[in-house]
Amino acid sequence: MLKPIIERRDEAVTGAGERTPSVRWALASLSLSMLLSSLGTSIANVGLPTLAQAFAASFQEVQWIVLAYLLAITTLIVSVGRLGDITGRRRLLLAGIFLFTAASALCGVAPTLWLLIAARAVQGLGAAIMMALTMAFVGETVPKARTGSAMGLLGTMSAIGTALGPSLGGVLIAGLGWRAIFLVMLPLGILTFLLAHRTLPVDSRGPKTDRTSFDKLGTLLLGASLAAYALAVTVGRGHFDRLNLALLLAAVLGGGLFVLAQARVASPLIRLAAFRNHALSTSLAMNVLVSTVMMATLVVGPFYLSRALGLDAALVGIVMSIGPIISALSGIPAGRIVDRLGAAFMVIVGPIAMAAGLVALSVLPAMFGVAGYIAAIAVLTPGYQLFQAANNTAVMMDVPPDQRGVISGMLSLSRNLGLITGASVMGSVFVLASATIDITTASPEAVATGMRITFAVAALLIIVALAIAAGSRARATRPALDAFRDRA
Repeated sequence: MLKPIIERRDEAVTGAGERTPSVRWALASLSLSMLLSSLGTSIANVGLPTLAQAFAASFQEVQWIVLAYLLAITTLIVSVGRLGDITGRRRLLLAGIFLFTAASALCGVAPTLWLLIAARAVQGLGAAIMMALTMAFVGETVPKARTGSAMGLLGTMSAIGTALGPSLGGVLIAGLGWRAIFLVMLPLGILTFLLAHRTLPVDSRGPKTDRTSFDKLGTLLLGASLAAYALAVTVGRGHFDRLNLALLLAAVLGGGLFVLAQARVASPLIRLAAFRNHALSTSLAMNVLVSTVMMATLVVGPFYLSRALGLDAALVGIVMSIGPIISALSGIPAGRIVDRLGAAFMVIVGPIAMAAGLVALSVLPAMFGVAGYIAAIAVLTPGYQLFQAANNTAVMMDVPPDQRGVISGMLSLSRNLGLITGASVMGSVFVLASATIDITTASPEAVATGMRITFAVAALLIIVALAIAAGSRARATRPALDAFRDRA
């Protein structure tokens, strides 16, 4: 699978004249890291009913098995990316893979629910390291001309992990019990560790006096702010009350303190001047909006297919798996297209395709049923993969080596914030548009109406993302036009 992506060996030299290993084997280790971190997200969801029975716990309690993992990733992904820039990305990635693997084993043998939740948080820390540093390593292991293909491959592996989780988890639980869904990641983690240890380029060792100190205060403030925001949009099961408001205010206050701290420390976690780079700011903003929209398909889709179209649970699962399958199949071609036609162009084309898919989702299912739903997803999903490959390539291609980790972490963070925001906001839009109190008992007509309105709103969000991109391109071309007029 990896061989067609990159055939030649990387002749770059590191350290004391040591050649880096084969590009495709290094990329294989990065792909497995991305696969594991996404598999860790999706495989636990299918086991929640079984875990609730095994531990005699409520749904709200076992939900923390998923939430602890996501919170750890969201709150720590930027910080671990920066830590990799300072201490060395290879050694930190190896530590992250080891941590993820060890935590997976602990999850599999956990005797109590709260020990399982704690182990999942540690597993999330390992996943944060893996997600933040895999994209950062692309700049060190892949030639610039193949960056888009590499980003497309990582997107494919992430989609495969997401798609594989529910089906693999269901088979393992049925045959071996719930512990198997965590223990299965043990051999995969060991393989990933050994491959990464053997193939990734050795960290350069500069003088200790040149090493930047790690911003502990910034890390604490950013982590607390992100945790408060993530909890504000996830607790309460869709009801926004005083607790949600307090958490949201705490997130805003923590964010303000973080900005003040970053402006005063000598070695900030995030250089605020980086946001003056309109290309980076635009990419992050678009990533949040696009991820918010994509989450709507996962939140709204099952209700529409079951309540409005009358599909049973098995058919709903089959139809819902089509999106991740298309995503997995389109990731590598999307990366190749980006390499051939350019990231700046494709970062516009991708959202245009997404907007067309979202409009189709609001119209075609009502006309053609399941076939219309699948046709719309077949337009939306490749557009998303095209955007992801182009956006990640545009950002990471020219990042200075000492900033690759933190910028990669910021890209992953913007995506995660979009996903958790989409789960809350787009879910609320769906409920309001359905004009019902309990969506699980809503009439098929109400659910269909909610579906149309929700994806119409999602299409508007993509149009906003396109407007942001167009504004950034106009700003970037204005100096060149001014210089041309001056010469004329």
